[in-house]
Amino acid sequence: MRIRILLLAAAGMLSACATLPPGERDPRDRFERTNRAVYRFNDSLDRHIARPLAKGYVKAVPRPVRSGVSNFFNNLFYPTVIVNDLLQAKLKSFASDTTRLVVNTTIGIGGLFDPASQIGLPAGDEDFGQTLGKWGVPSGPYVVLPIWGPSSVRDTVGFVGDQFTDPKTYLNNIYWSLGLGGLSLLDRRAELLATDDVLAKAYDPYVFIRNAYLQRREYQVKDGAPSDDVEMPIEEEDKGTSEATSR
Repeated sequence: MRIRILLLAAAGMLSACATLPPGERDPRDRFERTNRAVYRFNDSLDRHIARPLAKGYVKAVPRPVRSGVSNFFNNLFYPTVIVNDLLQAKLKSFASDTTRLVVNTTIGIGGLFDPASQIGLPAGDEDFGQTLGKWGVPSGPYVVLPIWGPSSVRDTVGFVGDQFTDPKTYLNNIYWSLGLGGLSLLDRRAELLATDDVLAKAYDPYVFIRNAYLQRREYQVKDGAPSDDVEMPIEEEDKGTSEATSR
C-alpha cells in the first residue's frame, strides 16, 4: 500500500508538466491533464520494462505452461467473483461460479487446468466496481492509475474493495506476495501483446484506451449493450484520422 501511495504522489507531480491536445474536452475525463501524465509514465514503464519482459516470457515459456499460469490466476480471482455474485443478488451465477471454483481447484489441480469450461460452466468476471454500478453508483470521472492503468473513481473504490477477497492479500510472506503479484502482471501483459499493433495505429492511443475501457465497463455493469453515451473507440480513431487528413 505504501508503494502505491508513492506512485500516486509521483504521478501527481508529473501532471504539472502535462499538456493537453487542442479540441473539446471529454466530460467523462475531467482529470485529463493528470491522467495523460500518468499514462505517459505507464507507457514508459511498459516500453522499457513490461513489454520486453512479456515478449521474453512468451518466447521462453511454452504455451501450455502459460495457459496454466493464466488459469491459475483466473481461479485465484474467483472468490472475488463469487462474493460479488452474492452482492448483486445473482444467485444462479453464484451457484455456477462456486461450482466452477470447486471443480477447477480440485480436478483442475489448484486451477492450473480449466475442466469447468469443458463441462459447460462459463467463466464469470464480477468485481466490486461492477457491484457498485449495479446498485446505481455512477462511474464518476475516468482515472489512470500508475501501473494498473485505466480505471474510474467508482472502479478505483471497487479495486480497493476487491483486495479483501483476493487470497494474495492474506499472504504473510512478502516474497510470495510480490512474486505472485509480479507474475500476475506479467501474465496479463503477455495476453495483451496481441493488441499492441492495433494500439500503435490509433490516432491518439490515450483516447482509444479510455473509450475502450469505459465501453467495456459499461457493458459489464449492465450485462449487455453499453449506453449510447459511451463512444466506440474505433469512432474516435476514425475521427482523429479524418482530422489529420483534412489538415
